[in-house]
Amino acid sequence: MLILFVTLYLLASIAMGLWFARRVKNTADYTVAGRALPMGVIIGTTFATWFGSETVIGIPAKFLEGGMVETAEDPWGASFCLILVGLFFARKLYRMSLLTINDFYRQRYGVGVELFCSGVSLISYLGWVAAQITAMGIVFSLLTDGAISPLAGTCIGTVVVLLFTYFGGMWSVAVTDTIQMVIIVFCLAAIAVMASNLAGGPAKVIEVATEKEMLEFFPPLTFRETMFYLGAGITIMLGSIPQQDVFQRVMSAKRENIAVWGPIIGGSGYLLFSFVPMFIVACSLVIMPTETAELVEKDPQHVLPTLVMTHMPAVTKVLFFGALLSAILSTASSTILAPATVFVQNVLKNVWPGMDDALELRLMRLTVLVFTAGVLVYSIIMHGTSVYDLVSSSYQVPLVGAFVPLVCGLHWNRATNMGAIMSIVLGVGTWILFMATPLGNYFPQQLAGLLMAGVGMWAGSIAPLPRNGKETLA
Repeated sequence: MLILFVTLYLLASIAMGLWFARRVKNTADYTVAGRALPMGVIIGTTFATWFGSETVIGIPAKFLEGGMVETAEDPWGASFCLILVGLFFARKLYRMSLLTINDFYRQRYGVGVELFCSGVSLISYLGWVAAQITAMGIVFSLLTDGAISPLAGTCIGTVVVLLFTYFGGMWSVAVTDTIQMVIIVFCLAAIAVMASNLAGGPAKVIEVATEKEMLEFFPPLTFRETMFYLGAGITIMLGSIPQQDVFQRVMSAKRENIAVWGPIIGGSGYLLFSFVPMFIVACSLVIMPTETAELVEKDPQHVLPTLVMTHMPAVTKVLFFGALLSAILSTASSTILAPATVFVQNVLKNVWPGMDDALELRLMRLTVLVFTAGVLVYSIIMHGTSVYDLVSSSYQVPLVGAFVPLVCGLHWNRATNMGAIMSIVLGVGTWILFMATPLGNYFPQQLAGLLMAGVGMWAGSIAPLPRNGKETLA
């Protein structure tokens, strides 16, 4: 019964994506849905893109291991990323009518900075997409009691996501995201109510979590602990801002105000609802304390699925896998589309100028296929890495290499091409230095890289060098 439901759900997702693929006539339709999406769809696709496998499986696992203090990166950092985009970036970027975020770097700083930031973006997406299809493999393995291995399940999930993303682009992704958001909210809310009843009510769950000091939000107030906590918080909060998947949702909006408020509302909703999976695994401490302790030692990612599979009725299993599959599909489809767009628009077009729109669209679809194959290989190589770690590791390079040039390019008129280059060199160089040496044990590598990126931008921009005419926005 459960396997039949999952099969039908996957087929329905593919069919829905292919149906909306009929709206794709050109690259603007494929990449930003013709800038025609209403508020509800922008909120839905923003929420659903963030609410991925790491939210359902990864965040609860981190919460069980170390309490609320371990969740600074996600959901706190991730949700505030979207809110900051709406408050400080969306309006200016929307008015520029760009196809990719890296078009901004070309207009502001030149082709060199555009190519570097495009490369950073492409690399960073490997971890995030790999996390989603890895989670898909876990789902298929659980559903079949191990008859399908996690690796085989990963391959199946990859094919499913590829089918509707390849043909439909942003139109298919946005509409399926919105429907999947509704499924996620309904299913997880229902499971939370059932888990709470089994545990004896929310008060009992909160009491147990408090006794175990799981609700402490801040680490010990030492310099080292505070810096590493801050470094974790800003990794996704700031590192995801210069990313194409966020930018696509801003640029796909029908109007400027939708581009601004969609991410703010979507990010706020994500923050609030991400506590639901954490509450459910907290219930496991009451419902199955011994089994939970054993799973935390082995692999805490299995606590939530085990709770549902062994202690809840069949209908709950359907709800859980419906929510989990929705979360995975919505995030994976978005993060496959984004790098394909960047590669064609910001890399290929620089070495193959003059291509027409029809050729560009074909190349974007081909790149979706090639990138998906690359992600599958990467996820197999990284097999055994946690979903949460795969996601969080993806954002450090854009944080130290692309964030400062974006902020200063939008909000500081004196930012120059030389400033952007020095920001990239110092930011990435410092990050590599701290990562490769014992320095990273004393100060977070991503925070060190970000600080030096700021120094590089300031020093390079105020240096008495000839201007290249691209240091201010048109």
